[in-house]
Amino acid sequence: MPNHVPLRSLLLLSLIQKRFLKTSASPSSFKVQYLIDSCGLPSQLALSTYQKLQLDKKNLPNAYSVLQYLKAHDFSNTHISKLIDKYPRVLQARVESNLIPKFDFFTENGFVGQLLPQLILSNPSVLRRALDSQIKPCFELLNSLLGCKENLVVALKRASWLLTVNFKVVIQPNVDLLIKEGLPRDRVAKLILWQPRAVLQKMDRMVYALHALKSMGLDVEDNIFIHALRVRIQLPETTWKKKIEGMKSLQWSEEEILGAFKRYPPILTLSEKKIRSSMDFFINTMELERQNIIACPLFLGYSIDKRVRPRYNVIKVLKSKKLMSRDKKMTSLLTINEKNFLTNYVSRYVDVVPGLLELYMGNGKTKKKDS
Repeated sequence: MPNHVPLRSLLLLSLIQKRFLKTSASPSSFKVQYLIDSCGLPSQLALSTYQKLQLDKKNLPNAYSVLQYLKAHDFSNTHISKLIDKYPRVLQARVESNLIPKFDFFTENGFVGQLLPQLILSNPSVLRRALDSQIKPCFELLNSLLGCKENLVVALKRASWLLTVNFKVVIQPNVDLLIKEGLPRDRVAKLILWQPRAVLQKMDRMVYALHALKSMGLDVEDNIFIHALRVRIQLPETTWKKKIEGMKSLQWSEEEILGAFKRYPPILTLSEKKIRSSMDFFINTMELERQNIIACPLFLGYSIDKRVRPRYNVIKVLKSKKLMSRDKKMTSLLTINEKNFLTNYVSRYVDVVPGLLELYMGNGKTKKKDS
């Protein structure tokens, strides 16, 4: 009897498939299949898109025109699938009155090739916003602040929402305040490029952060100021105090903490665990003086496993083999860029010290040699 079970299962499956084919040969199934074939949509997304839009004979031609237009502007099937998933109503957009004017404008302003689908996918809301009353004014204001189209493209790649936020109400007042408080326009531009959400803050929070930094003795014209402003805005007052107390528990005085913040503002965004483990490695493994770390708090921002330990291992081996001076300060070797360190302290000695590259990459140990 058991031998008949597989055959029975196959017969049942065949009957179910035939019934499905009969019942699914409906107008809706053809439209769902159209979305699958034309857009490259997964079947579930195609079905949900059809249900949301209720496509019929009248709007299928428009959907086809939208798809053709997108494909003509460097949108792959993957791009289109993601766009429809985020914004199904794109298939109902009017090509002549909506897509063409906007795409032409974006292209004229530097969004060519893959930059265009990237912009649209990162913020499909731009397709719902008016070109003349929203998008163009935002472009003009951003361009006046950032100074050139290249910077504008960089800013919008990082924060395409800048095009759909109420710029005059939300961002412009903060920008005006920063300039009034003495922040040079080029620093305002850098703040928007590096940390655009900083200018989204409520006015009272921006005022508080500015005054707090000035009271600490930071000069608005110093390069470090915008980094400090970004951190001070990011941390609510309660979090700021907890960070200070956390560092005090590691035997830092408040004067040392604030001094370190002025030199390296991100120090107060690091977790207590990160600071504790880094201090332990620097002091107990590398035998650095505590004052060296306080004087250069940037060290605490480095990854121990990806940057500090590999360099330390290489330098320790080179010094043991007398290939470099023992007087060479480890602190200076931590701050040079990756390319220079690799060239001067790894590639230069790979033939002399077998396994040095593997040691630096973290997947090997140097072979011991008689000296």
